[in-house]
Amino acid sequence: MRQVMKIVIAATAAATLTLTACSSGGAATPSASGSASSEAPKIKVGMAYDVGGRGDQSFNDSAAAGLDKAAAEFGVETKEAAATNGEAESAREERLNQLIDAGYNNIVAVGFAYAGAVGKVAKENPDVKFAIVDDASEASTGANIMNITFAENEGSFLVGAAAALKSEAGHIGFVGGVETDLIKKFEAGYVAGAKAVKADIKIDSKYLTQPPDFSGFGDVAKGKAAAEGMYQNGADVVYHAAGGSGGGVFTAAKAAGKWAIGVDSDQAKTAAEDVRDVILTSMLKRVDVGVYTFIKSVHEGSFKAGNTVFDLKADGVGYSTTGGHIDDITAKLDEYKKQIIDGTITVPAK
Repeated sequence: MRQVMKIVIAATAAATLTLTACSSGGAATPSASGSASSEAPKIKVGMAYDVGGRGDQSFNDSAAAGLDKAAAEFGVETKEAAATNGEAESAREERLNQLIDAGYNNIVAVGFAYAGAVGKVAKENPDVKFAIVDDASEASTGANIMNITFAENEGSFLVGAAAALKSEAGHIGFVGGVETDLIKKFEAGYVAGAKAVKADIKIDSKYLTQPPDFSGFGDVAKGKAAAEGMYQNGADVVYHAAGGSGGGVFTAAKAAGKWAIGVDSDQAKTAAEDVRDVILTSMLKRVDVGVYTFIKSVHEGSFKAGNTVFDLKADGVGYSTTGGHIDDITAKLDEYKKQIIDGTITVPAK
């Protein structure tokens, strides 16, 4: 039945595409005879964001940056949609199917929560190429799926070391959005990095929600409350891996006159202007690089299914220096980075 409906939907989508899609190249240019241009059809990429969507100043925005870069360079036509808090698995599947039905035959799913949906929809649409960010489980592997994963523990090690080097109290904190294996990977690296600097440093940790409640990635109030408790308890640096909830961590840091550490994007450039000066550094998770790499492979005809890991060596993770707050310790951080890359230091993932 869905195949029959696709014919109807595709016809409708063709008539309304210019109203619903974004393109770097604008409308087709008529030829001298008045007919449409004979240029090769544009690559069409559908982006399915996680909760928070474009504008979360973190994870989704990093993915959006990769999409925007590819659109500008390759003339890609794009369409975007985002998940909502508490939605059913069927909603994620339907979002992917709607993008495909509208003619977008290269799909990027942002976040591990799409694993089951991508696995199912990819099997049903073998001619469509998929990329999923943050998952390489059996549920999301297939001949037409590129799995984009990162060594978040390695990047988190570096900002953990930065937190310990800059902490005057010998007491720091970590706020995770949702207690999943992925977010625990951030915590494990952060703790290891801090303890590499100061073995007896005190580290508070708190997760905002538990699966299947993923609202912890988009609840500013909960992020603020968690960080406030840590600052009041004596911590002077708090790192968040909580998506949009991180905005609350920054607000709490500002009020307390303490430091916060951002995640995914360089949040000293993307967060609200009034809190940027309390962001010590950010753990850079180059989701933009992963998304761009997928679209570039489609453009070049070199798409390859399977897991691609973006680690320190591949410049897939790192740390930011915006604001100059850690200029005095970058040499030390870069030494840690070198030791991780050459295998002298093995960073735990859990």
